[in-house]
Amino acid sequence: MRIGAWVAQASPACDGGAFKDKLLFNGFRASTLVWGARFACWVWSFALIRGSLVRALMTSVALSAGALLAGCNSDEIGSLATNAKANQPVPPKLLAAMVEKNMDLQSPILVRLFKQEAELEVWKQDRTGRFALLKTYPICRWSGDLGPKVREGDRQAPEGFYAITPGQMNPTSAYYLSFNTGYPNAYDRSLGRTGSELMVHGDCSSRGCYAMTDEQIAEIYSLGRESFFGGQKSFQFQAYPFHMTALNMARHRNSPHMAFWKMIKEGNDHFEVTRQEPKVDFCEKKYVFDGVKPPDAKRDPVFEASSKCPAYVIPDEVAQAVREKQQADDAEFAKLVSKGTPVAQLNTGIDGGMHRVFAARVPNGNTGLSEAGPTPSVFNPPERAPGTIPLDHVNPPRGSVTSPDEPLTASLSSSSTRVASAPSGESEGFFSSLARKFGGTASADATAADPTPPPIPAKPKVADVKPSKSAKTETKQASAKPPLKPAVTETAAAAPAPAATPAPAQPAPSLVAGAQPIVSTSSFDSRFSATK
Repeated sequence: MRIGAWVAQASPACDGGAFKDKLLFNGFRASTLVWGARFACWVWSFALIRGSLVRALMTSVALSAGALLAGCNSDEIGSLATNAKANQPVPPKLLAAMVEKNMDLQSPILVRLFKQEAELEVWKQDRTGRFALLKTYPICRWSGDLGPKVREGDRQAPEGFYAITPGQMNPTSAYYLSFNTGYPNAYDRSLGRTGSELMVHGDCSSRGCYAMTDEQIAEIYSLGRESFFGGQKSFQFQAYPFHMTALNMARHRNSPHMAFWKMIKEGNDHFEVTRQEPKVDFCEKKYVFDGVKPPDAKRDPVFEASSKCPAYVIPDEVAQAVREKQQADDAEFAKLVSKGTPVAQLNTGIDGGMHRVFAARVPNGNTGLSEAGPTPSVFNPPERAPGTIPLDHVNPPRGSVTSPDEPLTASLSSSSTRVASAPSGESEGFFSSLARKFGGTASADATAADPTPPPIPAKPKVADVKPSKSAKTETKQASAKPPLKPAVTETAAAAPAPAATPAPAQPAPSLVAGAQPIVSTSSFDSRFSATK
C-alpha cells in the first residue's frame, strides 16, 4: 500500500510548510476514482438484466470501497513518520517519566498553552483514565496580544479549544515540525473570524503562531504521533491568555476580552475538576462543555454554532464540582478587587512574548507580554536553554519587559506543582545585570512587588466522574495495558548531547539535556523563500 503523498503549497501564513495536500488513495489518483464511478453506473444498468450475479458484484464493490476508505485513514496515520525528523523516538527521560506516572507510551494526550506565562503543557492519560501533567515546555516566541484571533493578518495567536487530528500534523514543515491548531473552529467561523495555517512549530520565530525550539517541537510531535499510533482520533488543544486563576482574572478585569475569557474558563474548570478531556460543542455563538441529552430525550443533542441551543444537560457530578470551583474563584476575585489589585495595562503596543529562559540568552532580548506563572517558573534559571536558539533570525518582543513597579519574577500564588524540564543554577550576577538593564532592583530571588502576597486559593475539588443516573455519559476510563515498552533503548540516547563550545564573537546554541540528535535546518530566509 502506497503511503499518502504530501504536496506542499506556498502559504502566506506563518508556516511556510503548509499541507493543503492531495492524498493519493492507496496509490490511485482522483481520475481513477472517476472512471471507477462510471464503471459502477454501467454495472448498475446491467443489474436490471442480470440481477443475482450483479448483486454479488455490487457487494464486492461495496466491500472494496470500505477497504479504500480504511486505507485512507491508514495513509493519514502512516504519513506521520515519513522522514527522520518526524520519526525521532520519544526521549528516554520522558519514557521514564511515563513509567513513574503510570502512563502508557501510546495513551491519549492533551495540550494546554498559556500566553502570559509563555508555557505549553503536555498532559497524558494514565492507567486510571485521568489526565496528568507529563511535561511543561517554555514557549520561545508567540506574537500578537492577549486575546483571541479575529482576522487574517492581525498577528494574533488563537485562543480557545481545538481538535488536532493526524491530518493536521506536518512532518515536512518549513519550521522543522509543526501541527495546525485548527483555527478557525466552528465558534470562530460563526463570528466571521478569519485566518488559516496557525501552527505550533519549531524555529523560535512567530507570525501569528506559537513557536518552540526544534528540539522541543520534536518531543511534542513524537508524543502526538505515538498517541495517534495508539488509536487516539484527535487530541485537544486548549489555548489560554493566562492561567485562569482569580488573580489573573482580577488583573485583567478591564480587558475587552473578559466575556470570552470567562466562557473558555468554564472549559478550563471542567478539565481541572475532572481531569478528563471536556466534550466541546458550540451553539448560539458560544462554547458548550460536556453537554449531553436530557434524561427523557431519545436522541443526542445536535449542536450548531450559529443556531439555537438544543436541549441538553451537564452530568450532575461535573456540574456540582465546577459550580463549587467557580464560587471559590468568584469569592477570591471579589476579595482581590476590593484590595485594589492593580489592573494590567491595555494596548501596550508590544508584539507578543517570549519565555524568560530564552529572552535571557538573546541579545537585547526581553519577555514582552510574558510574565512568570503562578509560581517562580520551573525554568528559572536553567543551566542551558531547552533547545537551540536561532540567534541569526530570532525576533524577540520589542518594548519594556514589565511595568516599573513589577519585578521580573511575578508574585502570583499557586495551588499546583510544575514538572521541571531543566536543572537550575544560573549565577546571580547575570540576573542582577538584567534587572538593572530594565530599571529593577538587583535581586535574583525577588518574588513580590507587594510584600504581602495574596492568599492562596483553595485547591479545586476533583470530581469522581461516574455515569449519571439521569444522563448517560461517555466512558473514558482507560483499560489496563501491559508494561510500557520503550521506543528507544537505554543505550541509544541515555547520555545527554554535549553543548556546543561558544565562539568568541557569538553565543553558541545549546541543547536540552538528553535531547535526541536532530536533522539540521536551513536558515529562516531560505525557509520563507517558498512563500515569497
